[in-house]
This record gives sequence, structure tokens and C-alpha cells, in this order.
Amino acid sequence: MNYLELINKCLVELNYKQVNAFSELTKNEHKKLKNIINVLNAEICTSDRWNFLQRKKEITLPKNTSELENTIDGRIEALIVDGVKFEYYSDFEKFFVNSQPQNTYSLYNDKILLPMYNKDKKIEILYYTKNCAKSIEGMEKFALEDAEDCPLIPEVFAEPLLVYGTCMRLKGNPQHVRFSYWMSMYKDALANMRSRICPSIDETPSVKMYRR
Repeated sequence: MNYLELINKCLVELNYKQVNAFSELTKNEHKKLKNIINVLNAEICTSDRWNFLQRKKEITLPKNTSELENTIDGRIEALIVDGVKFEYYSDFEKFFVNSQPQNTYSLYNDKILLPMYNKDKKIEILYYTKNCAKSIEGMEKFALEDAEDCPLIPEVFAEPLLVYGTCMRLKGNPQHVRFSYWMSMYKDALANMRSRICPSIDETPSVKMYRR
């Protein structure tokens, strides 16, 4: 479901008139809807380690170099050198005097800091992209901007999350006749996404009950 379709779904829920073209979204309510959809989309994407945001990138660390330009467009999950996973070490100053713990990396001023090697090293980086949307051509972007842009959230979850969540936020009044319905549908969709989108069967959420 693309950006324009999401907005029109919101308009239906709110009993507003739908639009035929993106250029017709000129009213204040339209602008608020567009903004809330993007804010909500970004919040959901950054709220957990969703597997639909997982990405992998390979870069080369030249020999006799201990710094790399940080070109990772998101949050680093793992950094691997020669099959060994390096741990993040927050005390970046140690890297400048070569006194950091073994098999660690750090971040400083848009740089990735690593040990220095006497030959080139291939670095594998697993990360979660900060992008939350994609264009019709499949190019990832941070926000929904054009009519045919789509959220990165899987479509089966994107519609209830972004439509009901947006309507709930736009009205922001628990006394509204449909507020409880929107909240319930949003919470159910989020719970379903958490339970169904797991990187491993071992991480499937479960409920434990104990006898007293």
C-alpha cells in the first residue's frame, strides 16, 4: 500500500473526502496526516530489531590503516573481521594509542575505529537501516514523500498500524467515538507483527503461567 493509498484510508476512517491525486492534499488536515504517518512509521521502525530492516555491507580496511569512513546508514548490529565478531567498545580514545581490548571496534566523528593490520582486511557489517520507506523503483529513503512511495513495514501490518495509529494521533481524544477502536486495532497489529516477525524460532514471544 503506497503513501497516497494510506492517506486515503485515513480519510475514509475519519469520514473525510478522499482525493484522486497527491496534488490535492493541500488542506491543513492533509498536511497533518502526512506528517503523522511519517512520524509513526519512523517510530515503529526504530522501536525494535525488525528483520525487514536488516542489511549487510562489506567494506575493505586498507593495510596500515585503523580508521574507516562510517558509511553505514543505520545502527550497527555486528562487525566481523576474518570470521571473528568484534565487540563495540565505547572508549574510542584507546584506539588512538593502540591500547583497546582485542577484537573490538569503536565509533568516533563519523569514523569506524579498528585495529591496524599489515594487509587489507574485508570487513562485514550487519546493521539495521535507518530508512523507513522506498520509492516505486525500490530505492530506500528515510521518509514517505511521493504518492507511490511505500513503507518498509510489511504491507499486511503497515495498513492497520499506520492508518489506525495515524487516526488515533490526529484526533488525540480518548472520548472520540472511534478512538478506542483505532487504539485496539493499532495495538493488535503491533502485537501481531512482534509475534510473527522474529529472526529465529528461539525468539518467538511466549507467555508463561505459574501456579501459586
